[in-house]
Amino acid sequence: MRYVDEYRDGRLAGAIAERIAAETMSHRDYHFMEFCGGHTHAISRYGIEDLLPETIRMIHGPGCPVCVLPIARIDHAIRLAERPEVTLCTYGDLMRVPGSHGTSLLKAKAAGADIRMVYSTLDAVRIAEAEPGREVVFFAIGFETTTPPTALAIRLAEKKRLVNFSVFCNHVITPAAIASILDHPDVRRLGRVRIDGFVGPAHVSTVIGTQPYAFFAEEYEKPVVVAGFEPLDVMQAILMLVRQVNEGRHEVENQYIRAVSADGNLKAQSEVAQVFELRESFEWRGLGVVPYSALRLRDAFARYDAERRFPVVVEPVRDNPTCECGAILRGVRKPTDCRIFGTACTPETPVGSCMVSAEGACAAHWTYGRFRVQASGEARGVVS
Repeated sequence: MRYVDEYRDGRLAGAIAERIAAETMSHRDYHFMEFCGGHTHAISRYGIEDLLPETIRMIHGPGCPVCVLPIARIDHAIRLAERPEVTLCTYGDLMRVPGSHGTSLLKAKAAGADIRMVYSTLDAVRIAEAEPGREVVFFAIGFETTTPPTALAIRLAEKKRLVNFSVFCNHVITPAAIASILDHPDVRRLGRVRIDGFVGPAHVSTVIGTQPYAFFAEEYEKPVVVAGFEPLDVMQAILMLVRQVNEGRHEVENQYIRAVSADGNLKAQSEVAQVFELRESFEWRGLGVVPYSALRLRDAFARYDAERRFPVVVEPVRDNPTCECGAILRGVRKPTDCRIFGTACTPETPVGSCMVSAEGACAAHWTYGRFRVQASGEARGVVS
């Protein structure tokens, strides 16, 4: 961004805060979910909640791909890495995510597995090209933002005729997660959170555009405002949501006009569509099994699918019962509601993925310490 200072101007933030306070209705509360973990960190880092009226509650959503990955998928990656012929390439924030029985990719690496941290999908392709004797598996993860680079890596491997490169695909779909939060079939057990509107994700929307959110605005009558990650972006988005709620509107609005369009990046969408197709179902941490919420490689690219090349049997694993990560990802609980937050669970000794990931809600609360401590007995907006 060329002019970042303008989006962090304290004077302008104060002016927007005054506008929000003036336009909120005293007789009602407002519950807004910021879906993306980047927004959660911006809210914590810049103390945005401190500028908002008490009637506005920001709810942390599941917008962290590392956080929503279930333990069984981590176990699957570890089993792949333990194969003597496999080199597993992954991003750094996945290394310390807990698997079952206290395992992690970092511990597996220390035990001798060939696991290498990379900065991009192309790094994994380069390793496969440089070491033809190794089976290089890229641990692909992320929402729509990181899916196009994976598609391009597969196409590049095809062009180079690499026979030792494959992808362990864990790419998931944002709209499906929003639908699950609004209409989960097991809300009595999991708990349902009141949501009056969404701060829509930024990076995801640069790829898919704003049109996919129209369904939620129309079907569930929930306003969506796509916002950038800077503090003034988030403040302006909250003001736009307040105005929609006050006026009884439920529309998709685009605050992040400098980067997001209605149609998104059509070239990136085309690349993804050529390589990937929807899975019928996929498990999300905190949301359970969500239909048509993740991607897999098309049959034409089956030779690059690690799950088909290296069958691994992994038993389903339940989350640690002391960890509230699943409830936090649904917005039903806050990090400070978890009894092990800041005690047994810290960035040095993480129990759940929300504390490990750079975009996790627990990591944001721990790192910046800027969160509103609610009085005992205050309503959390949860419907049981």
